Amino acid sequence: MELLTALYNSALSTWIREAETVWAFPTILTVHTFGMMLLVGCAWVMDLRLLGVGRTIPIGPMRPLFRIMWFAFWINFASGILLFIADPQRKAASMLFWSKMALIIINLPLIRRLERALYGNTPEPTVVSGGVRRLAAASAALWAGTIFTGRLLGYM
Repeated sequence: MELLTALYNSALSTWIREAETVWAFPTILTVHTFGMMLLVGCAWVMDLRLLGVGRTIPIGPMRPLFRIMWFAFWINFASGILLFIADPQRKAASMLFWSKMALIIINLPLIRRLERALYGNTPEPTVVSGGVRRLAAASAALWAGTIFTGRLLGYM
């Protein structure tokens, strides 16, 4: 708890919370939202395609979406740390925060498994197996849960 108190009382935390500039909390939150939009948007495009939406769209050319997902994850990682620093005690005490973290931690290896399952053996996958469909369904549900818990955090 001492570490969280020290973090809360730090100059960076105070600046993020109290600065009367758009470059503090509003910008960090906007960057975090933009990162989540990229990450979850790309994930859902891929997940929906694997679940059968847009069957005429080839899966092979969608591979760059995974690079975008990882880029967006690192944007969210950095901006999320700054948002945590703004109010570490409240976040650390929130079950919603830890639920969000758990959903993200579960979903990260799932992204990697999906990419390997699709593109590991062939550059142009044509058949989507039942296992890949289950991974895609889990991914879509986990990202929905992540967004849900993250949004609720703003109201707690």
